[in-house]
Amino acid sequence: MNNIRIKILVIAVMIFSMSSVWAEEKTSATKPAAEMNNVQNMDHSQMQHGTDKSAAANNSTDMKAMDQDSEMPAMSMQGGSAPADARDPHAYSGGYDFDPDAPRVVLADEHNFASLLVDRFESVNTSDNSSARYDLQGWFGRDYDRLVLKAEGDIDDGNLQETSTELLWGHAVATFWDTQLGVRYDSARGEPDRSWLAVGIQGLAPYWFEFDTTAYLGDAGRSALTVEAEYELLITQKLILQPRFEASAYGKRDPERGLGSGLSDISFGLRLRYEFWREFAPYLGIEWTSKYGETKDFAQATGNDSSETQYVAGIRFWF
Repeated sequence: MNNIRIKILVIAVMIFSMSSVWAEEKTSATKPAAEMNNVQNMDHSQMQHGTDKSAAANNSTDMKAMDQDSEMPAMSMQGGSAPADARDPHAYSGGYDFDPDAPRVVLADEHNFASLLVDRFESVNTSDNSSARYDLQGWFGRDYDRLVLKAEGDIDDGNLQETSTELLWGHAVATFWDTQLGVRYDSARGEPDRSWLAVGIQGLAPYWFEFDTTAYLGDAGRSALTVEAEYELLITQKLILQPRFEASAYGKRDPERGLGSGLSDISFGLRLRYEFWREFAPYLGIEWTSKYGETKDFAQATGNDSSETQYVAGIRFWF
């Protein structure tokens, strides 16, 4: 009997032990899943909360930037007074001024230069005569003020037939333009001489036309006006065609020199030159001249032609 009781007690203990182990295994199996769910729920809530905080922070930053932009003054362009510690622009680097004992630098527009251009030195041939002609211009001085010499004349049978010489003071008034003031002296063989006060302008017009016009005032109420224009058409770098136009008019008739009032004469020529050097160029050309008004009548009365065609050959040089 006692043995049976002992066996029953042992079996009951074993069953109790087995049930306790089974309960512990079940608890340990379900606990990680619950903890994982809790962690995931917590992370999701924290992430959502963090995102909300970041968005709120960004919105707050943008609002602050907009407020700052609206409060900042408008930026101004560079200018105004120099800073108090700025270096003197007229001093050498490091703040050292020019040496007071050093000689002053002489710039290019303070030097005197000289030039002479013989634009036409040519033989003139017509149907019944041959002669020579020269037309030159020289100057001495600076860029803004200079002394100008203009001279032209006709030579026939080795004698000067007619000359015109001008001595002028030129002053630059604009880019490529000089005003000129001075005197002119005319002489002709067998005719009285004439003196004039000259006022003119000379320069380079738009589209590269060389333009020269001068008004003259002489004694006994005489007046005159001359207009000259040239253009250089580059066929090549050395072969150049030069059209030239010249016209003269007088305010008062001068029978002693065969000149009438109004438009006196017009000439138009074409000269084709070849520049062996820029300073030296021979040329061939043709020129048409015509007299008008009372000047034409004076020429016909003395047996001269009122219009003629001239064939020219010459050289152009300068230095």
